[in-house]
Amino acid sequence: MNRIITTTTDTLEGWEINEYFPPVSSNVVVGTNIFSDITASLTDFFGGRSGTYEKKLQQLYSQAISAIESKAKAVSANAIVRLKVDIDEVSGKNSQMFMITAYGTTIKVARLKPNVPES
Repeated sequence: MNRIITTTTDTLEGWEINEYFPPVSSNVVVGTNIFSDITASLTDFFGGRSGTYEKKLQQLYSQAISAIESKAKAVSANAIVRLKVDIDEVSGKNSQMFMITAYGTTIKVARLKPNVPES
């Protein structure tokens, strides 16, 4: 299995957990710029969704998940359970940034054999 199975649940149905590894985490922070801030301000004023910020947050999410999956592979895990993702805004001194933290428990799993009916 080359890909890392990533889930928010405690277990994986149809899989047996063979080994637990240390938890992994990743923090990804990006600053907004003046133009996206202006666009978001107009969206706030007139109502609606901010596609600019949504796209930025989706990119951060993907980067954070990719980072913890790489860390899982580094310890020979093939799955991450109990995935949690936190999104925060960090502001101060005329700047605004978004931070996404992703974390979970790394494990090694093996697929269980399906029940075969007796003949």
